Amino acid sequence: MEEHNIVKESTTKEVENDSKKGSEKDPKKEVMEWIQAIVTAVVLALLIRIFLFEIILVVGESMLPTLENGDRVFVNKIGYIIGEPELGDIVIFKTPEDGKTSYVKRIIGLPGDQVKIVDGVVYVNDEPLSEPYIAEQPYNDFASEIVPEDKIFALGDNRNHSKDSRDYHVGFVPMDNLVGKAMWRIWPLDSLSAIK
Repeated sequence: MEEHNIVKESTTKEVENDSKKGSEKDPKKEVMEWIQAIVTAVVLALLIRIFLFEIILVVGESMLPTLENGDRVFVNKIGYIIGEPELGDIVIFKTPEDGKTSYVKRIIGLPGDQVKIVDGVVYVNDEPLSEPYIAEQPYNDFASEIVPEDKIFALGDNRNHSKDSRDYHVGFVPMDNLVGKAMWRIWPLDSLSAIK
């Protein structure tokens, strides 16, 4: 019985010695663990930003009254990878003009749709659009055109102060240029809301 107690005491001492060794970490190993954690976090953040979502800053007034200059918007990037854009979606796209500048606009026409603006009214497939979201009716007409395959027709809600698909520098926007769908206004906080 005494022998058993002696063995038990020596085991306890060994455990105590092992825990002391574990608390005295090698500084190089600890630095490597920190570097690994930081690199993992950065890679994850980049993958999320590239493939899943992004926060963008709205610059300009082309989407008034829906979005204002300085608003920050949550953009769903994966939605158009697994689904299709729909009429009325507010989207962010790279301009066909330079492929670098991003615009935020509302989808008015999808591939195969006939679009035109006559006397301030937007028509899609000869049906007038109900547009309670626009700042004011557009001053200029837009001749009837068919939206080409794999492209969209997009307009700003502030029609008279928007560079959009009516402008030959932008024109019909290739689907490949879509960055994502604007889902939520997240800044300023008092304007936090779903975007419609």
